Amino acid sequence: MATNAAGAALGTGSDLAGAVAKAAPTTRGRPPSTLLGIRTPVPVRWRIGLGLAGVATVFVIWTWGAGSGSAIIPTPAATWKAFTTMVSDGTFQTDLWASAQRVGIGYAISMVIGIGLGIAVGTFASVEAFFEPQIGFLRYIPAPALLPLFLLLLGIGESPKIWLIVVGTVFYNVLMIADVARNVPREMLNASYTLGAGRRTVLRRVILPHSLPGIIDVARINLAAAWSMLVVAEILGAQAGLAYQINLSQRYRAVDVMFALLIVFGVIGMVSDLLVRHLRGFVSPWART
Repeated sequence: MATNAAGAALGTGSDLAGAVAKAAPTTRGRPPSTLLGIRTPVPVRWRIGLGLAGVATVFVIWTWGAGSGSAIIPTPAATWKAFTTMVSDGTFQTDLWASAQRVGIGYAISMVIGIGLGIAVGTFASVEAFFEPQIGFLRYIPAPALLPLFLLLLGIGESPKIWLIVVGTVFYNVLMIADVARNVPREMLNASYTLGAGRRTVLRRVILPHSLPGIIDVARINLAAAWSMLVVAEILGAQAGLAYQINLSQRYRAVDVMFALLIVFGVIGMVSDLLVRHLRGFVSPWART
């Protein structure tokens, strides 16, 4: 009796499962899309092709806009001619060197402060408690609003321009590097203490190496903010520089020069980004993704 009941129940369950399977809509398996797969790596040839297509699209739109009768948008040929003219008479080299010096010095100071203070804030709760009110207050003050004050305090030389870049980027560097230091796994710290490492050794041999890839990523991200601050810094009191030349071109309605310099800014950003990314892979090969 029991055996028959169990068999009947099993048969009923099998029949029910078969019925559900027949009632459910059947879907054929489709291969994942090469281009539209969610978080699916794109083959190198497709990546290069899509990149070239994107650049070509922008170029076509630019050419169409310049040829539609607009007196403001210069043609690509006119923009290239303006650039070669600046290079031939030495203006471009002078402006590029002046701007690169300001960004290089200002951002180097910002990164030194950011690394030292950021690691301390992210590692020691007492340091975080001491600096949190000041950083929380100062980082909401727009750095360009401080330029008149810097001019009054430091004059019209290079100092106010450099310190505007420092102030405009240092707080972001501190906060982001502090987050990088906080992400060091607690297990690594506990294991180091268990093996007899002291506080200085943990800081030097565990926290700093583990934070190095993140620090380089922070430097890469906030470098764009340094160039943005440069544009504000060179508006007042500059005699040379890329942003100064753009402002000068606006006065004389030299739109072709403005377009050429804007493209230069973009190229500088792309090259800087690639160099810093390669630096990250070189100094921290274990963190390559």
